[in-house]
Amino acid sequence: MLILLPPSETKRPGGRGAPLDVGRLALPALAPQRERVVDALVALSGDADAAARVLKLSARQRDEVAVNAALRTAPSTRAVDRYTGVLYDALDAASLDASARRWLGAHVLIHSAPFGPVGALDAIPAYRLGAAVALPGIPPLRRVWADAVTAALADEAPSFVLDLRSEAYVALGPVPSGTAHAYVRVVTAGPDGAVRALNHFNKHAKGALVRALATSRPRVASRAGLLRWASSAGWTLREGAAGELELVVDAPGPAARHAP
Repeated sequence: MLILLPPSETKRPGGRGAPLDVGRLALPALAPQRERVVDALVALSGDADAAARVLKLSARQRDEVAVNAALRTAPSTRAVDRYTGVLYDALDAASLDASARRWLGAHVLIHSAPFGPVGALDAIPAYRLGAAVALPGIPPLRRVWADAVTAALADEAPSFVLDLRSEAYVALGPVPSGTAHAYVRVVTAGPDGAVRALNHFNKHAKGALVRALATSRPRVASRAGLLRWASSAGWTLREGAAGELELVVDAPGPAARHAP
């Protein structure tokens, strides 16, 4: 099973690893696209005012321009440790043991805007770039990434893909049509039985789900296998709309259940 995660806008600064080496990232066929986007982002950062405008940075966020300018020279850290925010706080990869972290490295890709999907343990620098940003000098990111990412995923030939990305990142690299996969929606059921999608809390549920998978390390190779594991582990994961699975959680609140 391959799990696709979205990135987070918030990231830990710094790191202790060597600078970015696109040749060492997962899905090496994406190296040309990575070089193209990184070059465009670094070039944009040469004009702080233009970069702030394109990236929609507030006055308090202008330091992010310098972060992007240093993409090729800044220290790196593991991707799963770089990101912060609700999903990654729930995943809390830093607290996992070595076996669980190795499982993440083998089964999880995090879909970034400048580097495309990278392995959970790939070393990346801090950056500022969202999926919807249009960088000067190159086509829209969807045109840069979509076909190339889909082809790279097809080359990996995973038995099953669990897609936990936001729709903006799905657009930057749809799962190949011939690959068994499921897109996950996080929902809650009301007292009347009506189901509604969750927004902010869905990130927490996804992070907790991936943590549970990493700690139990099941041998899941299909949609049916994932559903069996979820049932045995106390998760409510069920069939949803065509091509989707619903992860059912309690309504957000102090008693909300985010893990069994």
